[in-house]
Amino acid sequence: MTTPSMIRSLGSQEPAGSAAGVETFAALFDRYSGMLYRYASRRLGPEVAEDLVGETFLVAFARRESYDPAHGDVRPWLFGILTKLVSRHHRTEAARYRALLRSPVDGAVESPADSVVTDVTAEGARSALIEALAVLPRRDRDVLLLIAWSDLSYEEVAQALGIPIGTVRSRLNRARRKVRAALGETNPMDEEA
Repeated sequence: MTTPSMIRSLGSQEPAGSAAGVETFAALFDRYSGMLYRYASRRLGPEVAEDLVGETFLVAFARRESYDPAHGDVRPWLFGILTKLVSRHHRTEAARYRALLRSPVDGAVESPADSVVTDVTAEGARSALIEALAVLPRRDRDVLLLIAWSDLSYEEVAQALGIPIGTVRSRLNRARRKVRAALGETNPMDEEA
């Protein structure tokens, strides 16, 4: 299992291309690449996600000396690197949202009852949700999607983005208000809505 102290120690004890260093990052890749890929794929599509995950680990390896083991979990550090790489692809992300708006909804509705359920779920609000995400400022969208798709805590998002936790809370609140307004002040996950 890869520990934060192992990552930090790579910079001081192991030569850059040593077998131990490569093994540690191989273990790190095996453990976290799937979750990083899912996050990047949701934001930019699978075509770009694989490259960004690879680039994330290259950057992490190059910056391994800067990792602070006091932070504990390496996920926020890796998601922070990935989010910065995603921000370089903001045009790709915007184009992906436009393409999603034009694409048909996946899956056939089998019965009228299924149609009603679909209307009150997030799938029923798909277009409005995509539009709301597309117009959110990048910084607000980063916070919202890190919380929603990466399952990071507020503290971990603050660490990942290098911002105070209060900023995470205010950006998340602002993003949620804008998305809620775009959805007609309803929660599509509420079955009673």
